[in-house]
Formats: sequence, structure tokens, C-alpha cells
Amino acid sequence: MEYTRLGRSGLTVSRVTLGTMNFGNVTSEADAFKIMDRAMELGITFFDTSNNYGFVPKGLTETIIGKWLAQGGDRRDNIVLATKFYAGMPCSPDHPMSPTHQMGLTAIKIRRDLDASLKRLQTDHVDLYQMHHIDRRVGWEELMPELERVVNLGKTIYVGSSNFGGWHIAQAQAAARERHFMGLVSEQHQYSLVCRMPELEVLPCCKAHGIGVIVYSPLGGGLLSGHALNPAKGTRGDSPEARAKMEKWRPALEKFSALCKKIGRREADVALAWTRANDAITSLILGPRSVEQLDQLVAGLELKLDAGTLAELDKIFPGPGGPAPEAYAW
Repeated sequence: MEYTRLGRSGLTVSRVTLGTMNFGNVTSEADAFKIMDRAMELGITFFDTSNNYGFVPKGLTETIIGKWLAQGGDRRDNIVLATKFYAGMPCSPDHPMSPTHQMGLTAIKIRRDLDASLKRLQTDHVDLYQMHHIDRRVGWEELMPELERVVNLGKTIYVGSSNFGGWHIAQAQAAARERHFMGLVSEQHQYSLVCRMPELEVLPCCKAHGIGVIVYSPLGGGLLSGHALNPAKGTRGDSPEARAKMEKWRPALEKFSALCKKIGRREADVALAWTRANDAITSLILGPRSVEQLDQLVAGLELKLDAGTLAELDKIFPGPGGPAPEAYAW
């Protein structure tokens, strides 16, 4: 396993992040425990979740992770634990959602949602607390003081963002500098061969500000997994929505499959290697549904693509043309 610093922070993280979105709604608690144990054996030290994962009920995934951490054995000390907030969350299982718990980013929501996450996770702090989406209704003069407060209280060590545009990241860092506060250390963002738009603004912005990039959906929501062209009956890739998406990408996926066969590697291995080759990327989130799937994904991470293969992939999946504004202006 490879390790690196998260942006300009001193925090060392594995270049693979264990994504936990499947825990509770797809993967049973017992299997989730096995996946987390195996991740530690493989040297994966970065675990990512969100307060709304589990979905029915929201918070179930954090609860499962909390039970796993409660087993002890230095589990908590040996991982970097990250969670997120933005989604509307119920006040309690027995009470409906109040207006102060609805979707978005507010100072009161940070305070309440973080405390609720810590309770479910059975820990006194998270290492990285991330805003799951931008909230254009709320200004940084409200958010940044509260983010700084929870850091000063020791409830989180670092703060980050997810699904922010480049200008949102720049605004956040400007607000942090006014307070002599470190601000964001990471941005969690979708990025893959079939989603290269971040190359325009987000990735250059993160590099300029020393912000680590944590990639989710590096396999393009399954399009690059090797199963998209011939999905098994009854699987997620066999849904009408997934098949429609696959047909849109069919010409490129067929060329991609042929290239992978030529170099003798699985499609997933090549897709992950391409994403890891970008020096703006800190860590890739892998969200396995089983221990076997985790082992299979990690086993392919030793692959390094040569310049010729990278050039062929650029032809199959052309990006936006580089960073803005050069990508579209003189």
C-alpha cells in the first residue's frame, strides 16, 4: 500500500480510501466488519463515510462503523476516520425532521450533525469532517467560524469539502485566511475516464491551494468495471437506467475493452491506474460490497501505465482539453 500527505496538511493517508456507502443497505453488518478488518490488513488506513449513508435509516452506516470501532484492538487509533454532512437528518428515530435538521450547510447543523455522528461512530472526534455539497444560500461568514470552532474543540482535526466547484474552494480558502485558519485540506470529487470535467477548474484549483483530492466513482459508476457491456441479469448494471447510460458510452467502452485485452489487464485495473496517474489525486475511494471484491480491486493497484497507453486512453475518452481557460480560449 502506498501512502501520501493529504494536501498541504501533515496528515498521512493511504492512497486507497475505504468507501462505506454500501454498509447496511447492500452489505450486512457482519460482512462490513469483515471488509473493515481486511482493509486494515491490506494497509488501508483511510475510511470514509457520511451521516446519511445507510439511507434507510440514515445514519446506519456510521452506526455499523461505530460498533466495529467499539471492538477495540486499536482500531480507532490505526485509521483516519472521515465523515460528511449536508443531507437532511431526523432528530431521532421517533421524531420527524425539524427545519433546523433539513438539507444544507448551517452553523447549527454543523454543531448538531457532528455531535450526532460522533455518537453513532462511538468516538470523541473524527479526523476529517467534510461538507458533502455546496450550499449557495449560506455565506462563509457563518460557516467558517463554526468549522473553526469544532476544530478548536477537538471534535474534528481537519475540515474538507465534497462536490465543490473550483470557485467555491477558492472562496472557502479566502474566508479561512481572513481568520488565520487552515481551512480546507481536501476536496472529495467524482473523477474517472468517463468524468473528466474536473480537469477544467477543480483539479487545478486544488493543486494551487494545496488541497488533497479524494476521488469517488473512479470506475465511473460501474461503466469501467468490465461488466458494463454484458451485465449479469438482476445486477445493478442490468437496470434500464444503467443500460441506457452504457449505450451512450458503448463505442468508447468497446475500444477501452479492446485496449485492456491488448495489454492483458482487467478494465478496472486500467481505469484505477489512469486515475492514480494524475498527480493532483491523493486517494481513490473503493466501495467494495464484499471482502473478495476488495481483494480483487487492491490486487490490481500495482499497475503503472506507460505513456503510450495513457495517450491511447486520452483518444478513447478525450478530456475537456486541459485546465481553464486554455481548454476553450486562446
